Amino acid sequence: MAKKIPQPTIPPRERAFLVGVDLRERKQLLALEDSLAELALLADTAGVDVVGELTQKLDRPHVVTYIGPGKVEELKALAEETLADVIIFDDELSPRHQRELEKAVSPNIRVLDRTALILDIFAQHAHTSEGMLQVELAQYEYNLPRLTRAWTHLERQAGGGGGRAGSTGGVGLRGPGETQLEVDKRAIRKRISHIKHELEKVEAHRTRYRAQRKRSRIPTVAIVGYTNAGKSTLLNRLAKSEVLVANQLFATLDPTTRRVQLPGDDLALITDTVGFIQKLPTSLIAAFHATLEEIAEADLLLHVVDISHPNALNQFQAVQETLEEIDASHIPMITALNKADLLRNPENAREILKAFPKSVSISALAGTGITDLLHLMREELFEAYTSIHVRLPYKQGALISLFHELGQVERVEHERGGVVMQGRIPGRLLAQYAPWHIAQIPAEQTLEINDEEDDLEEV
Repeated sequence: MAKKIPQPTIPPRERAFLVGVDLRERKQLLALEDSLAELALLADTAGVDVVGELTQKLDRPHVVTYIGPGKVEELKALAEETLADVIIFDDELSPRHQRELEKAVSPNIRVLDRTALILDIFAQHAHTSEGMLQVELAQYEYNLPRLTRAWTHLERQAGGGGGRAGSTGGVGLRGPGETQLEVDKRAIRKRISHIKHELEKVEAHRTRYRAQRKRSRIPTVAIVGYTNAGKSTLLNRLAKSEVLVANQLFATLDPTTRRVQLPGDDLALITDTVGFIQKLPTSLIAAFHATLEEIAEADLLLHVVDISHPNALNQFQAVQETLEEIDASHIPMITALNKADLLRNPENAREILKAFPKSVSISALAGTGITDLLHLMREELFEAYTSIHVRLPYKQGALISLFHELGQVERVEHERGGVVMQGRIPGRLLAQYAPWHIAQIPAEQTLEINDEEDDLEEV
């Protein structure tokens, strides 16, 4: 009789209780119940089961415990009743709020916030050395002000970096009068400095790589969108590639670039980037600076929207706000309304298109609408021209040549130190000329200026 091979036991998933607060003083894109539903999806992605939720409306957060004292007592009872292991707030808690809540609820139940949950998901999904460094940096900067215990093992603080935190030589010796907490903080600051130095090398490499791509004159397109909108599926469809696709939030973190054939034998480089989300932690935006520059340096943004989602318009707005935050809102953009095949009435997509600029309805999974999307991309990259007025230093000879080669020059004036050029260029080149743009002066304002000059001459 064959001997049964023992199977590895799977540890039970942690049980989480969710807390959402509707603050009247704060503008929020999603309604409270929708935001909590999104938090539940984040918890599931992190491998946690949701066992209940609690909500409260407040003018402003409570000074000590974020929610009111009465709600704290209610939360304590519900958490114990549902055997919760962790309580997750839908906002970012201050270190003080977190400490006081843990004291008030139970020493055996951890209190986390939305930021910590997202950091944990990023730590699970970061696979490249760059991604791991970026997540580790964000975790350290988030955890540093939250170190309160007399002894903190640094290995447990590094999520994305595994045990690399110990590579700094451990905790080390304490100086005169120095507490263990101070030693830990000093070691973490040293590790943060080291990670930032490593990421600077990554950023320098990316800068050289982008410069090389620009010399090739192949335009770049950055795919952006809310997490789980179908960006990776679309990249696979456009490039006939096999990028990881999973029906979960933040399935891919590291940017992936593929070459795509456009109609008319034109080429484009298309990069899939990390998905956005409402309340995206600022620490993550800072840590992923080098990666997000792939978006800011693109010639065209392809914004993928899950049109079947009930909050599609709010998700679109959340992405737009993040693009403004990373200084990428000036880049030309087209919109792909994805998952149109999931709409009960696909004809509704035609009406929805009117709400989104330069948009096309598609299904990345089924392949419908892809030809229309490729034609729209080609039109924006190679056919759409925009008026521009710039003052370029002579050392920017490459941009001056590019204007003559690909643009329609209407006026050129040589000045000391540079050249003023006016004309029309392909929209995809606008971002490259943005630093030297000259604002147009309205005709009536020009007239007023001339009148003032005449008056001065008479005086």
